[in-house]
Amino acid sequence: MTPQEFVEKLETELKISKSSPHTIKNYVRANREFFNFIKKSPEEINEQDVKKFLAEISERSAMSLIVFLSAIRYSFINILKIDPTAGIKRPKREKRLPTVLTKEEVRKLLKSIENKKSKLMISLIYACGFRVSELVNLKISNLDFEDNIGHVKQGKGKKDRIFNIPLFLKKPLLKRVKLQIEKREEYLFTGPNGKLTDRNIQKIIKKYAEKAEIKKDVHPHTLRHSFATHLLENNVDIRKIQELLGHADLSTTQIYTHVSTEELKKIKSPIDNL
Repeated sequence: MTPQEFVEKLETELKISKSSPHTIKNYVRANREFFNFIKKSPEEINEQDVKKFLAEISERSAMSLIVFLSAIRYSFINILKIDPTAGIKRPKREKRLPTVLTKEEVRKLLKSIENKKSKLMISLIYACGFRVSELVNLKISNLDFEDNIGHVKQGKGKKDRIFNIPLFLKKPLLKRVKLQIEKREEYLFTGPNGKLTDRNIQKIIKKYAEKAEIKKDVHPHTLRHSFATHLLENNVDIRKIQELLGHADLSTTQIYTHVSTEELKKIKSPIDNL
């Protein structure tokens, strides 16, 4: 089997298993890069080959190395029923705290957006703690204005969850729904070429973060991090935040206990009480 045939089989396996487009892209790219470097047929690959490539890309982040190992392990187990990564120790994840906007920075960001559709999209990401993929996949049928809730269908980890429709966004959302129904669109947000992509949203947020003169590196996920942190600062129970974010594991949500700078600012040094 040639490396090209192997990668094509991998892509088929990933699609059958309902993997996300993001996972498919990363796993296919990792395998292509590996074969381009090692220059062997898939049947000849062994643990030493994987270690050689890991040494080659060792300057990359721990997360990149973990993704690479996961991609190789998945492909070889599913296609050749072997695991050339079995004896390789996984690097530890780097414990980086996520970038979080202050409430004032969120206000500045939203105020800088003159386009109504863009403003509604970005407001929803922050107000509901959406992943960008959840926003672009949000359908009109997922909204229940009678109960003021919405449904995220098959989010990350194939986990459904509900979200509250913010009252201050209800009117513009109803207008948006009416417009999309008139255009016979299935999704809440579309563009000239149909359904929006993650990249569309990323570019919009980057543009307006620069316009608002926010010095931090702002991405769609920054708004999700900010949503969780601000809820925590408002004393919302962390298990409720876990449900709103759609985290399967509480430990994923607990990172926000370390980034609540507003809470840290309230702590006085003991010298102030001398």
